[in-house]
Amino acid sequence: MIMSRATLRDRLVSRFLKLPGEPGPFGVDRGVRIPLSDGVVLAAHHYRPAGSPVGTILVRGPYGLGFPFAELYARPYAARGYHVLFVSCRGTAGSGGDFDPMRTEKADGREVVAWLVAQPWFTGTFATIGPSYLGYTQWALLDDPPAELAAAVITVGPHDFARHAWGNGAMNLDLVGWSDMMNRQPHTDEQPGLLRGQLGQILSGPARKRALQSVFTDLPLADAGERHYAGGARWFRDRVTRPDIDGDPYWAPMRHVPALDAVRIPILLHSGWQDLFLAQTYDQYRHLRERGLDVALTVGPWTHQEVIGKAAPILIPEALDWLAAKLNKQTLARRTPVRLQVTGTSEWRELAAWPPPTTDLALHPAPGGGLGASAKAGEAGFTFDPADPTPAVGGPLLDNGGVVDDGALAARADVLAFTGEALPAAIEVHGTPVIELAHHTDNPHADLFVRVSEVDANGRSHNVTEGYRRLDPARDQDEPVRLTLLPVAHRFAAGSRIRLLIAGGCYPQFTRNLGTDENPGTGTKLVPSRHRITLGPSRLLLPIGETV
Repeated sequence: MIMSRATLRDRLVSRFLKLPGEPGPFGVDRGVRIPLSDGVVLAAHHYRPAGSPVGTILVRGPYGLGFPFAELYARPYAARGYHVLFVSCRGTAGSGGDFDPMRTEKADGREVVAWLVAQPWFTGTFATIGPSYLGYTQWALLDDPPAELAAAVITVGPHDFARHAWGNGAMNLDLVGWSDMMNRQPHTDEQPGLLRGQLGQILSGPARKRALQSVFTDLPLADAGERHYAGGARWFRDRVTRPDIDGDPYWAPMRHVPALDAVRIPILLHSGWQDLFLAQTYDQYRHLRERGLDVALTVGPWTHQEVIGKAAPILIPEALDWLAAKLNKQTLARRTPVRLQVTGTSEWRELAAWPPPTTDLALHPAPGGGLGASAKAGEAGFTFDPADPTPAVGGPLLDNGGVVDDGALAARADVLAFTGEALPAAIEVHGTPVIELAHHTDNPHADLFVRVSEVDANGRSHNVTEGYRRLDPARDQDEPVRLTLLPVAHRFAAGSRIRLLIAGGCYPQFTRNLGTDENPGTGTKLVPSRHRITLGPSRLLLPIGETV
């Protein structure tokens, strides 16, 4: 392995990421092979710093070993003194075996660590870093933490993938596009091949979207997916036809809830207010903080994909600072455990903990579409038709999500919209809003989608937070429905209005409720449902904090 000076791309990436100092020289061994006990061999790259190393970092993921992940999670760290072992998951980008997403990462991770600590260049302890699936592999390892693991930086990484898939009772259909992406992934760790594959996915975007349309429209869903993937993505049928995540042992390898109690190391968590794993990141932070662990949290106004783009100049310097402090006992530049941007403002807040103390503001939907502090008798309703499902418009999506103008959604006949009066002064919401609905349907097989939006002084509406649930056909017909929305830190401006949207679907973020007791992945019959909301006892509870 030949040591080389930092390349032009390293210097450009360093400037983009706003990293201090110039990147130092390092070498890259692209031919590392890690044998596992079942005969599978994993491909890896080893980034070796020049001079005395300051630590070791392990990165594991299924998206290849090149751009953009090497530029964000390997090269900047090697250029600042770290050994980085970047490993491609089983069945991806040069690694042998079959890719069975999320189901082998705990066992494979343990064997990778055993190989790592036996290397002559290993520094005695190591940290883990990475976003999304690269964050999930960290939680899988933390189920039974290796003694040598000393710190972690987990960015938009879920610990319970079964919960993400079916946790609200409806399948999260980001699986469709993600499976398509993985099905197209080059099966080599050679840089030109990976780059061509990634460019091909970008350039084929419109055509790819049209090709995927049949997966969302044709029934049954499992068959439509298998036709599209043409022998690939063999996990798809199991994922969309097995909704019982608590009783079905298929899901057990994807669930790493015990890691929240097993972990003992300092962890830095990163998320975005429009990230699809936001709720799990918040649960991780809350649980670890309640245990008294060294945990920090940064949340910005980002979607899932934006954490490796516009958020990187904030998150990568934070990660380097965290590792320098936790691995090398340097002074932590970060001043508080929590840093977050309050949406609706450009302000970043530094806090000892989140959420701050709050007081619930109760707002009641009213006849005629109002939303106010007084409960008023009345009823409102809508019909959800699975043949023309209510669309997903912005929000925590894998693709095309984020904060958007959702005025057209509010105007649909299958959506109830309740809008308050103009606020006399700004208010800030911090925490997890709750909706309580006296709700009934003529069909016990139904879903509820709830969104809180802000309507500005010009009448433009944009999403703030939301929640979703597939109702229990027995229990939810007789009891009020209580739904916790996604965490939020948002300032509603003076003169703006708070809007509550209620619908029966959010498609294709979640599988449409077919309106029958058929399996969601194999069913073909479609039956509409008529929803009724009794307005008086129904209410939205917003946790209001002190406005700065």
